[in-house]
Amino acid sequence: MLSRRDFIKINGVTTAGLSLGIKPDWFNKMAFENKRPPLSDRKFTSQAVEVTIKNVKSAIKDPELAWLFENCYPNTLDTTVNYSVKDGRPDTFVITGDINAMWMRDSSAQVWPYLPLIKDDSKLKDLVKGVINRQAACILIDPYANAFNAGPTGSEWDSDHTAMKPELHERKWEVDSLCYPVRLAYNYWKISGDSSFFDEHWQKAGKLIVATFKEQQRKNGQGPYHFQRRTEVASDTAPNGGYGNPVKPVGLICSIFRPSDDATIFPFLIPSNYFAVVSLNQMAEMYQLIGKDNATAEVCKALADEVNEALKKYATAQHPVFGKVLAYEVDGYGNQSFMDDANVPSLLALPYLDALPQSNVLYQNTRRMVLSDSNPYFFKGTAAEGIGGPHVGLNYIWPMSIIMRALTSSDKNEIAKCLHWLKSTHAGTGFMHESFNKDDANDFTRKWFAWANTLFGELIIRVHKYYPDIL
Repeated sequence: MLSRRDFIKINGVTTAGLSLGIKPDWFNKMAFENKRPPLSDRKFTSQAVEVTIKNVKSAIKDPELAWLFENCYPNTLDTTVNYSVKDGRPDTFVITGDINAMWMRDSSAQVWPYLPLIKDDSKLKDLVKGVINRQAACILIDPYANAFNAGPTGSEWDSDHTAMKPELHERKWEVDSLCYPVRLAYNYWKISGDSSFFDEHWQKAGKLIVATFKEQQRKNGQGPYHFQRRTEVASDTAPNGGYGNPVKPVGLICSIFRPSDDATIFPFLIPSNYFAVVSLNQMAEMYQLIGKDNATAEVCKALADEVNEALKKYATAQHPVFGKVLAYEVDGYGNQSFMDDANVPSLLALPYLDALPQSNVLYQNTRRMVLSDSNPYFFKGTAAEGIGGPHVGLNYIWPMSIIMRALTSSDKNEIAKCLHWLKSTHAGTGFMHESFNKDDANDFTRKWFAWANTLFGELIIRVHKYYPDIL
């Protein structure tokens, strides 16, 4: 599996050495050479994106930070999108980077930072619309799958004990896999004013999302989904015959896997349930205003309200240090897990997903908890500090968590500190990675992880807009 660690050393010099003024040859000779593919090799070129790169880069005083932005922000378009017109409709297949498959989560997040530009670039608008169309088609193939092939080719995970199909790359049930397509479609509509994506295909897919969420509330038994894999990695398979650990039906939605693709301990994953509330309310608005389908809109709204009430009742606890906080996972029986994972949705990312206001006291208490040693996956080392997760293992920080910390902060000092960590841990590659060792950023995983790259670009654009003096 290509999310295994991919180690690299740059002339034996660590980022700790860089901070002490020890500069390897790459820093002086190659550090700021453009790392983008040649124009002829790029998968897609957007004039609006190129103008944005030029404008934002010119405002960044730090040449290394400007170089990182230029490399990272367009990385999704440069290297991962495959656009075509299928049956007269835009169709876009988006790989994650070094894994040749389309994750519902990643593909949404990868093109998300380009949404503000679609009004000024019709080709970019069509490309995003193609992602929306492709995601609807994927949901109709199997709403429980997290990742898809470009066609019915089969995958390395065909031997998994679940209802695999040749179109599926992987079939790990994650609530967020159905939330991200809603987020993308809804905001595409709000920004562009174009509702033509909301055709019979998308509406059918949307109804399947609601039905799947209801099924995974498990009020009428465990439901049809189960998953087991022959593996030495416990988090790569689900216990109890593949149905996960037991839950008490209380209105929350089961997610057998986390957005990291690791198995949940308690299947009511709190960040994903918050995300589902947002998505269901967005679907209610689309069905009502675009589809003129008040009945489906009411079903979406009622389910959103039910999940939200259950969150209020079961997702919180009184922490001895931080006060009232959110748990990461619960089971409805009273068992709760207190941690956070770098992958989004996370507790840290709730304001980013419009699930809770940044100023919310419950969020702020939870934020302080997950950015402390009370979170078993918060790591502090000589290279940086940030959140990781069991997917890669202990002492590995995910740049995504540092980016998300900055995206959900209004503290200039905190944002500047996050930018420093991100700038000092790319290990001379000019790109973000999946994770890096807290004490040595040259020990990292995944050279080509487009979600993290594009998310970094989104952060720089936000800082440029709201806190330009930091740059």
